[in-house]
Amino acid sequence: MALPKVSRDKTEHHTPCEACGADLRFAPGQEKLVCDHCGHEQAIPRALGRGRSGLAELPLAAGLAARLPAAAMQESRTLTCSNCAALIEITGANHAVQCPFCATPVVIDTGLTRQIKPQGLVPFALTEAQAHAALGKWLSGLWFAPSGLTQYARKGRRMTGVYAPFWTFDAETRSHYSGARGDAYYETEQVRVEVNGKMETRSQQVRHVRWTPVAGRVARDFDDVVIYASRSLPPAYMAALQPWDLSALTPYHPDYLAGFEAEGYTVDLSDGHGQARTEMARVIDMDVRRDIGGDEQRVASIDTDFSAETFKHILLPIWTAAYRYRDRSYRFVVNAQTGQVRGDRPWSAWKIAFAVALAALALGLGLWLYNIQQH
Repeated sequence: MALPKVSRDKTEHHTPCEACGADLRFAPGQEKLVCDHCGHEQAIPRALGRGRSGLAELPLAAGLAARLPAAAMQESRTLTCSNCAALIEITGANHAVQCPFCATPVVIDTGLTRQIKPQGLVPFALTEAQAHAALGKWLSGLWFAPSGLTQYARKGRRMTGVYAPFWTFDAETRSHYSGARGDAYYETEQVRVEVNGKMETRSQQVRHVRWTPVAGRVARDFDDVVIYASRSLPPAYMAALQPWDLSALTPYHPDYLAGFEAEGYTVDLSDGHGQARTEMARVIDMDVRRDIGGDEQRVASIDTDFSAETFKHILLPIWTAAYRYRDRSYRFVVNAQTGQVRGDRPWSAWKIAFAVALAALALGLGLWLYNIQQH
């Protein structure tokens, strides 16, 4: 099967300042680019419009069969982190960078990676200073965190703004199910129980379930089932950053990437679709149980037909901080839309030992006071 011709989209996301020629960067929370060299500001072209109405859904079947039009593809210079496998797009003439997810030094791989072009993105809403504040608040709320790490992370050390890759999937589903409905009822029965060391016979209400075979149909239309399209961060991290407000999605424009890094997807479309089907199946199972009703449900089978399946490749904004402290790497991520934080959970052995000793001392003092009162 012939692969589509690749559109050579310029992924070195540099926009020159109209006043001095220096690189501009996108200003989080604003619709403009700013020049840190001379202070000049430029508006981002609005020809593509704002809002989800301007985003194009792509047919899933064409994507899975690698039959997307050339305009939907792009090539970019990337490197792969040897530690966490992040696929990082390279901008400019950099020859060595540090991985934004694990702080591992990596050297440029000058090869080209062909991927599906993003259809849209959610622009950064939080500045680096606001992300630092959110991280500091999160760290200060952790019990038994090493004081040195907290101070190390707060010393104004740079955070990296990264557009992380995601898939979204739409589908119309119609499901036929079979199973059983359980209705609870109670009967009075004589049971033997132990009371003060002696066995006695007592009357007691005992719960039983009456099962009735059932079958039926449920339907649900799914819109934007979001799947993280990388393996550089644990799935639990990205799940903790939810929810995302996808009403802020904007048609993709490279100006939004100015001053930030972009991560390429390492979970391909087929794997992402499989994860989305699993998530849809979980929701359909809940729909089936709700449709069965009763006090308990047994689901024997669910046969689902999928239709009108489409997908998008989108980028969502996160601030990352990867700190190496006492020969260990600690990773933190901040949702650059909401300020939600998740990261490695550091522990201070000294603080834990001190707390245990303090608790033992308090227990011992309490027992001592109790013995004095008894005598």
